[in-house]
Amino acid sequence: QVQLVESGGGLVQPGGSLRLSCAATGFDVRVYHMAWYRQDPGKERELVAQITRFGGATKYSDSVKGRFTISRDDASKMVYLQMTNLNAEDTAVYICNANWDMIGRDYWGRGTQVTVSS
Repeated sequence: QVQLVESGGGLVQPGGSLRLSCAATGFDVRVYHMAWYRQDPGKERELVAQITRFGGATKYSDSVKGRFTISRDDASKMVYLQMTNLNAEDTAVYICNANWDMIGRDYWGRGTQVTVSS
């Protein structure tokens, strides 16, 4: 069964850090680009960070560049998002995505809530 399961969200104070994890099962994660999106109620889903297959090149949205780091461990079928210096604008549900562009396939997790508040 194909699944992406996120964990690691929670409540954190401004300036704090969190590490999100995404566990992939049921498919060969090695051939997929992996990404983290976030979505706040009433707003469009935003691509936060992406890491390509094989070479692991990364890309970040301007709003998180320099603060967030995406990484992957294909042997463990895990993807991570290290978030530092968090602020209130980072509050959202963070959603893991797997994309195989060559065949137009996307898998999505259900998300994990991150709330930044004092």
